[in-house]
Amino acid sequence: MKEVRRALGNASVDDSKLLLLSSVGSVFCSGLDYSYLIGRLSTDRRKESTRIAESIRDFVKAFIQFKKPIVVAINGPALGLGASILPLCDIVWASEKAWFQTPCATIRLTPAGCSSYTFPQILGVALANEMLFCGRKLTAQEACSRGLVSQVFWPTTFSQEVMLRVKEMATCSAMVLEESKYLVRSLLKSSLEGVNEKECQMLKQLWSSSKGLDSLFSYLQDKIYEV
Repeated sequence: MKEVRRALGNASVDDSKLLLLSSVGSVFCSGLDYSYLIGRLSTDRRKESTRIAESIRDFVKAFIQFKKPIVVAINGPALGLGASILPLCDIVWASEKAWFQTPCATIRLTPAGCSSYTFPQILGVALANEMLFCGRKLTAQEACSRGLVSQVFWPTTFSQEVMLRVKEMATCSAMVLEESKYLVRSLLKSSLEGVNEKECQMLKQLWSSSKGLDSLFSYLQDKIYEV
């Protein structure tokens, strides 16, 4: 998360017109490393719950405050925060192989990445609840039909299709792109920042409580036994 924040910070002051967020390999994002999470929380629950929650808050805030257009190319599975942050970006293109999942409740966590607000707005309350409470997976085509993704491309030509469109966007005026994003996002910004604060405060409370930590530990133990 710190590396992504640093990249966003550098891109915000350079002469680029937009930011392309993509990944190397077959997975876009597998979410938080829960074994790392439980390890850190086990050492100093109060201190680490604050530190990790604040890291997530600052990571999400960096997307909310970024002034240039953010284009996301989803080449494979996008889980957890990797899916939650997509509505904070401006254009999302996906490979046919991509799928999306935010199994917050099923992994003993509350929503993050402003998904408690953005998902119901985009997907509708019923589907958003299925994703956040039940861990429902969305295929690339389903995500496109519901507005989480704007276009889906065939895997073998995905990179070429993305770069073609990115280069076309880059021919536009930097000022026009930035001002256009401001007009689209300005009224949402304060709401998103407030939601981000509340979500991360909830995570901190959850992780700092013995009950919340025991629940997360129990989930991880079950996963280990399944393997």
